[in-house]
Amino acid sequence: MNDSRLPGRAATVTAVVAGSLALAAPAFAHVEVASETARALAVNATVTFTAEAESSTAGLAEFRVVLPEGIAPADVTLADAPQGWTLAATADGYTVGGPALPQGKDAVYRITVKQLPDARQLVFKTLETYGDGHIDRWIELPEGGTEPQHPAPTLKLAAAAPGATPIGTPSAVPSSAGASATSATSAAATSAAAAPAPSGAPGVTASPGTASTASGGGGSSSAGLAVGAAVVVALAAGGAWLWRRRRAAAGS
Repeated sequence: MNDSRLPGRAATVTAVVAGSLALAAPAFAHVEVASETARALAVNATVTFTAEAESSTAGLAEFRVVLPEGIAPADVTLADAPQGWTLAATADGYTVGGPALPQGKDAVYRITVKQLPDARQLVFKTLETYGDGHIDRWIELPEGGTEPQHPAPTLKLAAAAPGATPIGTPSAVPSSAGASATSATSAAATSAAAAPAPSGAPGVTASPGTASTASGGGGSSSAGLAVGAAVVVALAAGGAWLWRRRRAAAGS
């Protein structure tokens, strides 16, 4: 049966499907992040941010970024940005911006990170400000597999390269090497303590006061004994002399 209404119905169905797809699709104007060194523990990694301009009245002027855990504001420097833009550290991230770009012009800037953390992905929550003061907040995270309307820029990282370690972390010393070092140190200390003092070098004493007391005490005792012996001999000699004299006087 020929139904002249079929073309009209087909057009209606097409319009409905197209409208449904348009409603289901996420907004394309958002901030994206990418890096050629997107690997955990990568050193001096360059990270690029691209923001699509969507305002019909003003251009992009500034971005306020909250850094993910593991990246300190001091570890970020500006590698490239629109002319006149500068980067300033904040308590939890940084701001980058300057003179507003022409209306409709996308903003692209790059930062250098001292070292990426050991993580699977990095989330850079961003506040995007236009020249007229309008702010877009790209800070939402996916929930239940649903793409948010204002997703935060997210950088997925590959696993760290073999042997990569966080900057500033000393390499571990093997236990056997540590034991050998300890034994060598102990042996050296024992040898130093047992070795005789060089010729002409002063000997090691417990303390000057103790040495003086011991030395002085020995000399005083010897002198005292000698004096005592002399006194005894003198008294004995004197006593014998007096006894002989008295005896001689009695005989006369």
